[in-house]
Amino acid sequence: MEFTKGHGTGNDFVILPDPDGRLELTADLVAALCDRRRGIGADGVLRVVRAAKHPDAVDLAGDAEWFMDYWNSDGSFAEMCGNGARVFVRYLVSTGLAEVPGGGATLPIATRAGVVRAVVGDGTVAVQMRLPRVYDASAATLGPLTVPGAVVDCGNPHLVCALPAGLELAGLDLTRAPGFDPVVFPSGVNVEFTVPAEPVPGADLRVAMRVHERGSAETLSCGTGACAVAAVALRDAGRDGGVVAVELPGGRLTVTLDGTTCWLAGPAVLVATGEVDPTALRP
Repeated sequence: MEFTKGHGTGNDFVILPDPDGRLELTADLVAALCDRRRGIGADGVLRVVRAAKHPDAVDLAGDAEWFMDYWNSDGSFAEMCGNGARVFVRYLVSTGLAEVPGGGATLPIATRAGVVRAVVGDGTVAVQMRLPRVYDASAATLGPLTVPGAVVDCGNPHLVCALPAGLELAGLDLTRAPGFDPVVFPSGVNVEFTVPAEPVPGADLRVAMRVHERGSAETLSCGTGACAVAAVALRDAGRDGGVVAVELPGGRLTVTLDGTTCWLAGPAVLVATGEVDPTALRP
């Protein structure tokens, strides 16, 4: 089975080319591929399949040729992955499966959260994401610590929790999933913890974050999480829109919100290609 390995600010993926949807991809195979000791190792799997060839995307085939079939590292599905979408686009362009649109046009990609559109640069890929919707309040728990947060819908569920003064982001233990209210999040949630950071040129606000992703544990970066964090930061600053630099353990992402659109930008890198024997992945 052919694969490519790529990442966006350290959020890494195994990319599987399957244009005609013939690959028998299972939760067990995905988990084995993502295993960092017995497999290739990744936060998730991106299957590259034509929208017309996948039952989850056939209705979107008129709007986008390619479907990003994204799986978390535990073998579960996710509705959307911002960094995954950016790496997915980098793969399409690098392999010639798609061309960089000219004349200011964007490249459409089908996802389980709908069609997203991308702009490809030399070192970066920007994706127009679903506009984050901050709509409720809840809380996350880490051991004895309870941190209030904002509930955000980015096509997938997020809980953005600003740390109180005196708590350091680096000191959090995210080796276990934070606790959350299952009534608010019946299908689980991505939990982001944030602290303010000093401004940088070109951004209106700057925030540092760590994230525990539903189905993938703590990751070095999360694109939809960065969008959720940016939306909450702008709301708390009393702003209707702006540019937010989001610092993650894997690097910086830039989120631009104007009240009607949301763009996520950052590096997207392909680091290796090869073949893997699925039968060798068994313990």
